[in-house]
Amino acid sequence: QSENIDDSNADISRDLRLLVRERLVAGDTDAQVIDYVVDRYGEYVLFNPRARGSNLALWLAGPAMLLVGGGLAFGYLRRRKAEVTAAGLTQEEETRLREILKQ
Repeated sequence: QSENIDDSNADISRDLRLLVRERLVAGDTDAQVIDYVVDRYGEYVLFNPRARGSNLALWLAGPAMLLVGGGLAFGYLRRRKAEVTAAGLTQEEETRLREILKQ
């Protein structure tokens, strides 16, 4: 995983290299070879899976979670700031402050 078949030493990579070579020698185009391998092994074998179908949800989940998290953090910080500035002095605190300032 996370390696192309040319760099990998795994058995399946060796098998895929042979399969790709056979298909290309047989006259298949690059697109036909890719479609053949994906049909046979699934999109798991692609170095960069296609962003369509069920994979599209996975491709969009990361940015969506980042946006939601950023929105929640922004809302939390904005609310927290409003709470801090809205808090005034109690009557007892105001009286004590006046006494201190008179001295």
